[in-house]
Amino acid sequence: MRGLITLGRNASYYVHPRSAGDSEDFITHRMFWIGQLLSWKRACGHRDARNKGDMASLSRATQIKERREVRRSPKFLELYIVADHTLFLTQHRNLNHTKQRLLEVANYVDQILRTLDIQVALTGLEVWTEQDQSRVTPDANATLWAFLHWRRGLWARRPHDSAQLLTGRAFQGATVGLAPIEGMCRAESSGGVSTDHSELPIGAAATMAHEIGHSLGLSHDPDGCCVEAAAEPGGCVMAAATGRPFPRVFSACSRRQLRAFFRKGGGACLSNAPDSRLLVPRARCGNGLVEDGEDCDCGASQECPDACCLAHNCSLRAGAQCTHGDCCARCLLKPAGVPCRRAVGDCDLPEFCTGASPYCPPDIYLLDGSPCASGRGYCWDGACPTLEQQCQQLWGPGSSPAPEACFQTVNSAGDAHGNCGEDGKGGFVPCAQRDAQCGKLQCLGGEPRPRPPHTVPVDSTVGLGGQEVTCRGVFLLPGVQLDVLNLGLVEPGTQCGPSMVCQDRRCRNTTFWELEQCLAACHGHGVCNSNQNCHCAPGWAPPSCDKPGFGGSVDSGPTQPENHKAFLLAVILSFLLPLLPGAGLAWCCCGQPGSRLQQWLWGSRRDATCSRPKDGPNRDCPPSSVHPLELGPAATGEPRPLEDPDCGHNMCPPPIAADLESSARAQEPP
Repeated sequence: MRGLITLGRNASYYVHPRSAGDSEDFITHRMFWIGQLLSWKRACGHRDARNKGDMASLSRATQIKERREVRRSPKFLELYIVADHTLFLTQHRNLNHTKQRLLEVANYVDQILRTLDIQVALTGLEVWTEQDQSRVTPDANATLWAFLHWRRGLWARRPHDSAQLLTGRAFQGATVGLAPIEGMCRAESSGGVSTDHSELPIGAAATMAHEIGHSLGLSHDPDGCCVEAAAEPGGCVMAAATGRPFPRVFSACSRRQLRAFFRKGGGACLSNAPDSRLLVPRARCGNGLVEDGEDCDCGASQECPDACCLAHNCSLRAGAQCTHGDCCARCLLKPAGVPCRRAVGDCDLPEFCTGASPYCPPDIYLLDGSPCASGRGYCWDGACPTLEQQCQQLWGPGSSPAPEACFQTVNSAGDAHGNCGEDGKGGFVPCAQRDAQCGKLQCLGGEPRPRPPHTVPVDSTVGLGGQEVTCRGVFLLPGVQLDVLNLGLVEPGTQCGPSMVCQDRRCRNTTFWELEQCLAACHGHGVCNSNQNCHCAPGWAPPSCDKPGFGGSVDSGPTQPENHKAFLLAVILSFLLPLLPGAGLAWCCCGQPGSRLQQWLWGSRRDATCSRPKDGPNRDCPPSSVHPLELGPAATGEPRPLEDPDCGHNMCPPPIAADLESSARAQEPP
């Protein structure tokens, strides 16, 4: 048995089994006051702690995906943890001890993040027993980017939401961790690095939770922001520097930033429930994750307030269909076709409830290479990166991309102000002429100073057509760790020519053959989504968009017609039309102008539009469509509340996101 015992604000103790060197045979466990185990301040590698223009405003491609609303649905972080070779050595080359260390770290990270209603599912566990698979050095920044590059191959083998490297090495200075701001769910940036700097695993867990917070768009807490916990009991997780004891709560400032991050569409991958077959350790009722053989799981019995779930056996209460999720309302599933995630931006696609699951289908978007921004860009990883958008993020709405001559002149220098990236030896790579638009971003106009903190403007004058043009770039102040992806460099996926995009600081020819192959199967009536399936336009049915239907894809969930009330009326009329001549004759003969049918037909609103698509199949449209009377809750996506015998005749409270003690996926420990 091992773990943390909290008796009060300043009374936290850690219990762990006795070590082999303990002389007293009767001692089975030892207990320490947690304040004894760390006596100096350690810091995150980011340097934006006091800056009021927090980094959430500097989101790059994710800034395009503005969500219109944030739902209080459960979030699941599928976490993959890697121990480097040095950490394996510090655990005396004992693989089981190293894995146990990682499991404890994951458990504490879960306890910290669940205060943000985020449940951690450990879906990967890896120990580098022979040698490091990515370069690990005392330079935290270099270690981070090397690990993120290695993670791309890992994700292809074992999909996950975030990968975290825990190293036994010490970084330079007081830095104990580093992660890209708002990197969560991004292919090139969803990860971080942390040092195992404490005797207790909770120390590494606090650092890892802090770096995951950066991935979720959280910046360091400014002075006066952390009122939830005083410094003596540990302070707040997003403090720039932490000491003893370790922090376990997030400030109100962090919570506001997290809500803003989700509103912008960040962290979309956290909406997907993890695959229970891949969790580490094995399934267990009460861990907060719905696994094989369970209808629900709201955590331990003493902390489960869910009116829809029976905590003791992880089964649904009588009459309940679900407990929580975007497609669950008051213990009942929402009908198929109810929108659960709106499309935002040029490259996003909507999702709809299936009627069979409480969760919204996984977030999908246009396949890479789909045109966006009126032909000025290509969709890339769900976003539409353009030079204009990037200039405005750096310099404000009045900025625009500089002429190509600026990119050619400035980026050919190969110095800190103009380059195509670093060479790995502390120097910079000059851009070849072909790659110039994939190096340092060059802009015109905008605000006097760049918006990111700790940056200064770098203006260069270039002759163009007998005139002088001022090209504007940015430079990160010396001694400041890089805390946004490639600050001042052109984003990956940015168009640099016809059928050409920036990749790894190079302007590469891209045929998008997967897109072309997919579009050929859509019969000109749809687009291709990120799963390489057709997303059909309204009027056409998936999977091939060659038959009449209501649009969508096999991945999006079933859609409803744009006016499902008119559609319902059309179905009713298709049965009533053969009867209308006789009914009309009876009406005339009987002289009943106030009959129920007449009132229903002529007392409803008229719709001047026909739902037939512009290029859709030929269907007869009535001269005007009429809307039936307002449908009941079951048709509008809000099921009637389930009456629970324990709740009397009152409505049961909505389910509350369950807690999680520990979870996981991956290369299973032996």
